[in-house]
Amino acid sequence: MMSDSSVRTRREGHILEVTLDRPKANAIDLATSRLLGETFKAFRDDPELRVAILTGGGEKFFCAGWDLKAASGGEAVDGDYGIGGFGGIQELGNLNKPIVAAVNGICCGGGLELAISCDIIVAAESATFALPEIRSGTVADAASIRLPKRIPYHVAMDLLLTGRWFDAEEAVRWGIVREAVPAEELMDKAWELARLLASGPPLVYAAIKEIVREAEDMRFQDALSRCNTRQFATVDRLYDSEDNLEGARAFAEKRDPVWKGR
Repeated sequence: MMSDSSVRTRREGHILEVTLDRPKANAIDLATSRLLGETFKAFRDDPELRVAILTGGGEKFFCAGWDLKAASGGEAVDGDYGIGGFGGIQELGNLNKPIVAAVNGICCGGGLELAISCDIIVAAESATFALPEIRSGTVADAASIRLPKRIPYHVAMDLLLTGRWFDAEEAVRWGIVREAVPAEELMDKAWELARLLASGPPLVYAAIKEIVREAEDMRFQDALSRCNTRQFATVDRLYDSEDNLEGARAFAEKRDPVWKGR
């Protein structure tokens, strides 16, 4: 387990739990962003780790986004966020492992951008969400890019243009959040999902994430052709792997596969 004044980690088997813990609002300054980037880089590069959970410390906030107190003290909004960009994962290259966001409370601004940079979101029923940048004359740039691709365009524009707050039930309805559970059950739910993912084929997850990322701006047929001709590095690795053969053998032998990630 790693402990820092603002980022804590806990490791169990193939799973890494990352907790952003900066009372009162778990807001992110430059130093914290850099630390999150290093944390997720280490997760990405560790062959034994397969899944990460990202959550907030305390009960009130998941993350309030950019630390405005740090900004008022002179930190530049376009300063050095570190290797993964703001929050450590938005721009971290080749992050081909699943990340589950466990939203335990208020999730707004850059905090919501951080959450939707994860692959799957579960939330406490009491969690609330917003993109309030519009009210302070700034732009939620990452959300403006990601959100209209994740949910219906008119809903994304409503949230971006009004900055209104919405609850976990609405977040589930629009597909931002997978599931909302009582707050006391949130981490159990996140770990249940993480354990399910950790038991799956890591090379397939890597291929899925690379295909989704790289094919985003490609025509369907071009992307499919790249898959079929093994032009995605993760797909090429998968088809030449022990795990690919293990999957076929396990199916034929009517048993659960044993994935080795190689």
